[in-house]
Amino acid sequence: MKVTFMGAARTVSGSCYIIECAGRRFALDCGLHQGNREIEKRNWNLDEYGPRKLDFILLTHAHIDHSGLLPALVSKGFRSPVYCTGPTRDLVEIMLLDSAYIQEMEAEWLNRKSLRVGSKTHKPLYAIGDAENAIPLLTTVDYGQTFEPVPGIRVTYKNAGHILGSAFIEVEYDHEGRRTKAVFSGDLGRPEQLIVQDPDDVEAADFIFLESTYGNRNHPDKERSLDELAKAIEYSYANKEKVIIPAFAVERSQQIIYSLFLLRKQGRLPHDMPVYLDSPLAIRATEIFRKHPEYFDEITREYINNGEHPLDLPNLHFTESREQSQAINESKGPAVVISASGMANAGRVKHHLRHNLWRPGASVVFVGWQGVGTPGRKILGGAKKIRLFSEEVAVAAKVFTINSFSGHAGQDDLMNWLGSMQGRNVQVILVHGEAEVQKEFGDLIGQRYGFEVHIPEYMEELELAPGHEMAAVVDLAVARPRVDWEFLLRDSENLYAELRKRAKEVQNRPWVDQVDLRDRLLDVNRNLVELISEM
Repeated sequence: MKVTFMGAARTVSGSCYIIECAGRRFALDCGLHQGNREIEKRNWNLDEYGPRKLDFILLTHAHIDHSGLLPALVSKGFRSPVYCTGPTRDLVEIMLLDSAYIQEMEAEWLNRKSLRVGSKTHKPLYAIGDAENAIPLLTTVDYGQTFEPVPGIRVTYKNAGHILGSAFIEVEYDHEGRRTKAVFSGDLGRPEQLIVQDPDDVEAADFIFLESTYGNRNHPDKERSLDELAKAIEYSYANKEKVIIPAFAVERSQQIIYSLFLLRKQGRLPHDMPVYLDSPLAIRATEIFRKHPEYFDEITREYINNGEHPLDLPNLHFTESREQSQAINESKGPAVVISASGMANAGRVKHHLRHNLWRPGASVVFVGWQGVGTPGRKILGGAKKIRLFSEEVAVAAKVFTINSFSGHAGQDDLMNWLGSMQGRNVQVILVHGEAEVQKEFGDLIGQRYGFEVHIPEYMEELELAPGHEMAAVVDLAVARPRVDWEFLLRDSENLYAELRKRAKEVQNRPWVDQVDLRDRLLDVNRNLVELISEM
């Protein structure tokens, strides 16, 4: 079996593995690359996926970093089946259409900007029509039912316990007369998570592709999470300000509503404090959750049977329109605002932060992983100011971090899940994690279980055969292009020398011109100070 890592290699986005085995070529997941500009440039590397040559795609779950590149492959000629569970199919439909809308709007905004300066036009990564063409390809499968997407390859979906309908996937094929099994964890959930059932156990495997998002730490318990959320609410309610919660539209938003339901039952959510779910996508996702109660855990179903739906709140308001969203910030008094995106790098939550981040009585609650370079990561890193809509906004609100809302397994959860393989000859490939975390986690796996562990690079080709060492082919110039700091610093020094030279001439220009140039230089210096503070 040969695997090419198209994403989620030493980073946490763009999950996609091109697999060649049993004479077939297929993909497992097809995720959008998210992060800084260098990472997001990988989304345009579509020819490397060979869309027309893929026999099928297996989706682990609906999150956009696992499914969001599908319309782009469709735009390049992919027309084969895409297998997923029923809830994943429903969630992927709304998420791809939403993603396509964002792609079109961003391209339109860039084009308006380009026209003003006469530069080149931009095209969207994919359009709404591409997303619409992708939806009929979605083919649903049930947990535990083995099927053959093509002869010679057997696939079984198991419950991953991450989000509604999420799965880890077992792929079986024959190699040199021996049945071989590779298991792809997708995003693995943790036990006793709100709403969804616990992950299934992995029973046997030759190769395990294991996510490692939180491979170096554990999550606090659920009660501590509720206490932290209650503290944020108490703080802002007392100050008559708002609680801003950047949350992913799928699963995280629903978990927050569920948690507020529990706090209300405990008397820790003020009855006169409105709660806004300010994300059209999150609203539609919540409706899909309500459509699939058979995937809920036992505790949630028990609440529903007793006439208490955890996704209902008397003071919960769905804000669909832009005008309704704007009205939240125009209103006075305390409120809880749940809004996408979860990393505060897009969507309506950026507006809420611009209106509230500088207010000392407000609070911002982060409830999930924050990607490198995102506003959320900068705020958590202690930034005094962040840039929102070309404006510097002071960070004066109280910042809370609640890691236990994460739908990802923590270190102990991952080790316990992997522990069922102890004593077997298993090779582990760590994916979907930051490189430093993966190194620490890989060392722990090797020490405790003795498994061979490999950490792949972006675009790496890995040959796998049971009983043989993993053979990798890596082009580091592609995986991690070198940053020439010496060139950049020399260039900066040359520009500064030229600036000094021209400043002497500027002193003879009219005063009005001088103060205008002074203000522009001050802007440059402020950006330089911000850059230095992050280095």
